[in-house]
Amino acid sequence: MTPWEAVAVCAAGVAAGAINAVVGSGSLITFPTLVAVGVDPVTANVSNNIGLVPGSFTGAYGYRAELKGQRDRLVRLGTGSALGSLVGGLLLLVLDPAVFQVVVPVLIAIACVLVVVQPKLNGWLAARREHAHPDGGPWLWMGVFGAGVYGGYFGAAQGVLLIGLLGSFLDDGLQRVNAAKNVLSLIVNATAAVLFTIIAPVDWWAVLMVALGATLGGFLGAKVGRRLPAPVLRGFIVCVGIVAIIKLVYG
Repeated sequence: MTPWEAVAVCAAGVAAGAINAVVGSGSLITFPTLVAVGVDPVTANVSNNIGLVPGSFTGAYGYRAELKGQRDRLVRLGTGSALGSLVGGLLLLVLDPAVFQVVVPVLIAIACVLVVVQPKLNGWLAARREHAHPDGGPWLWMGVFGAGVYGGYFGAAQGVLLIGLLGSFLDDGLQRVNAAKNVLSLIVNATAAVLFTIIAPVDWWAVLMVALGATLGGFLGAKVGRRLPAPVLRGFIVCVGIVAIIKLVYG
C-alpha cells in the first residue's frame, strides 16, 4: 500500500465511521476502497471488519444519552448479535472464496436498495410503532441473530437492517432505536473481529488505516451526523456500491 493509498483508506474510514454512526452501510465505502488498492476481497472484508470496531465504539459512545434505560434490552439482544456474528464469520471462512466473489456483489446490491428505501421504511415503521411489542419478544431476538449472521459475513447495511427490526418490534423513538443499533453493530463487529484475528488472513496495515479514520469518523458522526443531508449520503453510498459491484464482477 502506497502512502497515497493509505491516505485514501484512512479517509474512507472517516466517512465509514461517520455514516455507520448515523445511518449504517459504512462498509460500502471502506470495503471497495480496500479492494481498489489491491487487497484480496476476503482479506479486505476481514481487515475492514476489524478496522471499523473502534469507529463503532466511538459512534455508540456518542449516543450514550439515548442509551439510558436500554441496558437489559441490549444485554438480551446482544447475545443474539454475538452468536449470529460467530456463525456469519465462520461461514465467511469456511465457504469457498469463489462463493464470496459471487455473493458479495448481490449483498452490496441489496444493501444499496435498503439505503435508497430507508426513508419509506422509516415512515412505515413510524406508522407501526404504536402497535409495537414493548420488549421485542423472541421474534426480535431471532431477527437480531439473523442480522448478526449477515454482519459477521459481510456487514454492509447491517445498521439499516437493525433499524428496521428494532423499529418494527420496539415501542421507542427512532433516535433511541438508532442508539441501540450502534451498540448491536459494535457487538457484531467486535465478535467477528476476535474470530478473524485468531483464524483469518488479516492485512494489519489496512486495519490500522481504517481504524484511525473510523475512530474519528464515529465521533464526528455521533456529534453532527443528524445535521448531514441524508439524500446526499445515500446517493454517495449507492454510487460507491455500484463501483464495488463493477469492480468485483469485472475486475
